[in-house]
Amino acid sequence: MAKRVKNSVGEGPQAAHNARDAGTEFVVPASGFSGVSTEGPAIEFRERRGQLSRMDSLLGSKERTFWTFQIGGWIGYSFLRTFQAITNGQDLYYFSWVIIAAALVGLAMTTMLRQLYRMARNWPLQWLLLFVLFMCGACGLLFSMIELYIAPRIVPGLPPFSGLEMFGNAMFETTALFAWSALYFGYHYYQSMREQQEQVLKATAMAHQAQLKMLRYQLNPHFLFNTLNAISTLVLERAETDANKMLTKLSSFLRFTLVNQPTQRITLEQELYALGLYLDIENVRFEDRLTVNFDIEDDAKTALIPSLLLQPLIENAIKYAIAPSIEGGAIYVSAHVDGDKLVVVLKDNGPGIADLGNIVSQSGSGVGIVNTKERLMQIYGPRHRFTLQNLEPRGLGIFIEIPCERENRP
Repeated sequence: MAKRVKNSVGEGPQAAHNARDAGTEFVVPASGFSGVSTEGPAIEFRERRGQLSRMDSLLGSKERTFWTFQIGGWIGYSFLRTFQAITNGQDLYYFSWVIIAAALVGLAMTTMLRQLYRMARNWPLQWLLLFVLFMCGACGLLFSMIELYIAPRIVPGLPPFSGLEMFGNAMFETTALFAWSALYFGYHYYQSMREQQEQVLKATAMAHQAQLKMLRYQLNPHFLFNTLNAISTLVLERAETDANKMLTKLSSFLRFTLVNQPTQRITLEQELYALGLYLDIENVRFEDRLTVNFDIEDDAKTALIPSLLLQPLIENAIKYAIAPSIEGGAIYVSAHVDGDKLVVVLKDNGPGIADLGNIVSQSGSGVGIVNTKERLMQIYGPRHRFTLQNLEPRGLGIFIEIPCERENRP
C-alpha cells in the first residue's frame, strides 16, 4: 500500500477524533513544555538505585558476602554444638576440639557444595530439589562418619564407633546442610530478583529519557518555527481551511506525545497514526519532495510496540536523507508478522551511512538511531534484533525485529 503524505483531517484510524478536534483550541502552558513532569520516574529511579546501592555497600561483592555468611554460619553452628555439649554434661575441654573439627569439616563440605550448586542452579526446579536433597543426605552421612571417627581420638575414654553407630549424627548434620542450602539458594534468588528489579527501573528510566529526547527532537524551536511559519503562510494566502487542518494536526501530535506514558506500549496502527500526523506537518515544508510509502500487513497493525518508537527514525531519515537533496526522496515503511516476531523495516533512498559502526560521530546523525537501539535493548534484551544496512544503489535500511505481543482483551 503506497501513500503520498497528504494534509487531511479525515485520514487515519482516528478520523472521527480528528474531525472533533478541528474546533478544539490547544493551549500551551505559559512555562512552555517545562510544565511536563520530567522528574517523577527519574527521582524514583535514583531513590531505588540508592536503596540498592546501600544494600550493596552493606553486603559487598558476592564473594565477600558468601564468605561472610559462610564463616559466620559455621561459628553459629559451633555455638549451637557448644550449648548442646553443656546441656549433655560433656567435658568442654575436649569436646570443644571436636566441635572445631566438625565446623572445619562443615566449612570445607559446604564450599564444595557451592561449586556443585553453581553448576545446577539453572536446572528445572524438580531436578534441582532432588539434587539438593540427595547431596544434603549423602554429605550428612559423610559428615557424621568423619566427626564420629575423629571424636574418639580427641576425647579420652570415648570408645570408637563402628557400623551404623558412625551415622549417629547424620540427622543433625543433614539438617544443618539443608539449612545452609536453603540460605544459599535464598540469597541467590534475592540477588536475581534485585537485578531484575534494577533492570526494570533502568528500562523505565531509559524509556522516559527516550520520550524526553524525542520531545526535544520534535518540539525544538526549528521544528515549531517551520510548522508555524507554514501555517502563517496559509493564513496570508487566505487558505483558512488548510491552516485549520494544520493546526489540528499539530495539536493532535503534541497531545499524543505528551499524553502517552514512556513505558506504554501501543498498537502499530496507533503508532502509524501519530507518525502520519508528524509527516503531514513535515509535508508542508517539503511538499512533493517528500514521499512516504507504507506496506503494513493487517495482522501487524494490532501488534504492540513501545510508544513513540518510529518517529525519531523517520525524523532522522528526513533530516539526513531527504532535506539535503534538491529532488527530495522517499521513505518506505513496512511491517509484517513472522511467527512470534513483529518485523518492522524502514528504508530511505538517501546517501546512507559510511561507517555503520560509528554512526554517532557523523554530525550527530546517529543520535536517534542509537537512542532507539538502546531503548529496545532495555525493553526486550536479547529477544530483539536491530540491524542497519546500507542499500544498493543507495539508501539506508533499518530492520527491527521484536516479540509479537497483543493487547489482552477481556
